[in-house]
Amino acid sequence: MDAAKGAAARVVHPNWEVGKMAGLLKVMKKIPPFIAVPTTAGTGSETTIAAVITDSDTHHKYAIMDLCLVPRYAVLDPEMTRILPPKTTSTTGMDALTHAVEAYVSTIANPMTDACAVESIKLVFKFLRKAVANGADLVAREGMCFAQYLGGMAFNNASLGYVHAMAHQLGGFYDLPHGVCNAVLLPHVQEFNARDVAPRLKEVGEAMGLNLSGLTAEAGAKAAIQAIRQLSVDVGIPPNLTALGAKAEDIPTLAANAMKDACGLTNPRRASQAEIEGIFAAAM
Repeated sequence: MDAAKGAAARVVHPNWEVGKMAGLLKVMKKIPPFIAVPTTAGTGSETTIAAVITDSDTHHKYAIMDLCLVPRYAVLDPEMTRILPPKTTSTTGMDALTHAVEAYVSTIANPMTDACAVESIKLVFKFLRKAVANGADLVAREGMCFAQYLGGMAFNNASLGYVHAMAHQLGGFYDLPHGVCNAVLLPHVQEFNARDVAPRLKEVGEAMGLNLSGLTAEAGAKAAIQAIRQLSVDVGIPPNLTALGAKAEDIPTLAANAMKDACGLTNPRRASQAEIEGIFAAAM
C-alpha cells in the first residue's frame, strides 16, 4: 500500500523523484481514486496519511505524509490474510500493537485516539496468538484486521514515538521487517517512558486484560511491559536485536538517524542521543 501511495504521488508529480516528497504536505494534489486492500494485519496504511519508503542507495527510511494519500476506500477482508505465514502474521500483528501503544502514550493523544488505541490493544491480545496458531481462523483474522485499522486511526491522529523512530533505522540499515524491529524495541522504549507515563501504561495493561486493581501506576506499567514481552515470546518474535543481526558498532549511527525521525517528536519523554543509544544497547 505504501508503494501504491508513492506511485500515486508520482502520478500527480511525474517529474519529481519520490524522495523530493519526503516530509509533511509535499504532495498537495488530489491523487487518482485509491482503494486500499490490506493483505496483512499490521500496518494500518489503509487509513493513514503516510507512505514509508526505503532508499535502496542510502538504506534509510523516510516518510511521505500528506492528507491526499489517505485511501478513498479501505476493504478489510480476513480472507485476504488467510494464507499469511505465521511469521508474517506475528510481526505485522506486533506492528499493530506498537501503533496502538505509542499512540496511547503520545503527547498529542486525545479521547478519539485513545478509544481507537484501547480497542486495538484489546483485539491484538485477544486474537493475535490465535491467528498465528491457526491462520484459517477467520474470526481471529477478522479481529486482527480491525486491530490494525483502529491502530492506524489512532496513530494517524496521535502520531507515534521512539519505537518507530528507532525501528525505521534498523529496517533501512539492515533490511529487516518493520514489525519485528518494533516488537523487540517496544518494551525497552516503554521502560524508558514509564518514568513519565506510568499511569497511561497501566491503562494499556488493563486494555490487555490484566487485573491491575490495587497496583500502583509504576507496578501496573511494569506488568503491562512484561505482558508485551510475553506476547512477543508466544508469537515467535526473536528475543533481541543481536538475533536480528544488529551490531553494537552501528548504534551511534542508528541513534543519530533516529533523533532526526519525526516520529520521536511525540514521544512522551524526551531523549538525548546518548539515551537513544542506551535503549538500542539494552535491546541488543
